[in-house]
Amino acid sequence: MEPVFPYANILAAVLILIIGFGLHWLGQAIAVFDPDLAIRLGVLEKGLLPEFQAYEDGIAKADVIIGWVYPLAAIGLFMDVGWGARLAWVPGVIFVYHGLSAWFWEANRRRLGHRYFSEPFRRLWCFSNIGAGLLVILVAWQAT
Repeated sequence: MEPVFPYANILAAVLILIIGFGLHWLGQAIAVFDPDLAIRLGVLEKGLLPEFQAYEDGIAKADVIIGWVYPLAAIGLFMDVGWGARLAWVPGVIFVYHGLSAWFWEANRRRLGHRYFSEPFRRLWCFSNIGAGLLVILVAWQAT
């Protein structure tokens, strides 16, 4: 199959490394292993209610466990090999999930009277995750 556009695999790999490995995996690893540092860096919200903490902790641990796929998928996409495109489905879907879940998670918290994301950051985070995820999925789809 023809690629989405020239070097789409390279762009997808870079997005996986930046968003998936750099922001999701590294940020969540800091949140799991050093919550105080995560709060100082702005990765974890300060004063999070206990009922929200349980959810955030579970998502952080899940992200850390699955994060090994990100660099492998990126390497495979850089090399333009089939297994890289097959592995890229995982970060692509997770990015879309992260964008959508963060959007609705914040909407639910706001309805309860708690606001953690500033509005420009909320839009940037959610739409960049969704857009990058859709691009990665499209690249993976075209390559497999």
